[in-house]
Amino acid sequence: MNDKAQNPVKSVLFVCNQNAVRSPMAEALAKRHSKRRFFVESAGLIAGALDPFSVAAMAEENIDLSAHKSLTLADIDLTLFDAVIALTVESRDYLAKQKLKSADSLEYWATPDPSDAEGHRSQIMESYRLVRDHLECRIADRFPL
Repeated sequence: MNDKAQNPVKSVLFVCNQNAVRSPMAEALAKRHSKRRFFVESAGLIAGALDPFSVAAMAEENIDLSAHKSLTLADIDLTLFDAVIALTVESRDYLAKQKLKSADSLEYWATPDPSDAEGHRSQIMESYRLVRDHLECRIADRFPL
């Protein structure tokens, strides 16, 4: 367990490039994990269309992402979040130059883009499941209840 896991947070923001795959998945998983004990939001550097494979992968865990609306960082006040978790190199680099609540509130969780997967539907779905499961483990480790 890292030192950050010892400090309880009241608000978490997950950020990826388009708020269409990784950050919506992380947001939904964190909401379920926390049982709404802390505020969770997600955003992207730009707005993208929700990825149907993300919706399908989350539906396997009984989480409905279908109503997710993509937000951008322009829609968010970064100073309100105790933890800002970048899931991509691009979002990490952008956030490192922004005003955050504190100097140590930015974290980087390298998360592959499952939309880069190739092959037939089951192979692509497996990429999304791996990302979903990776995020779920990271969330549980970082935010113990």
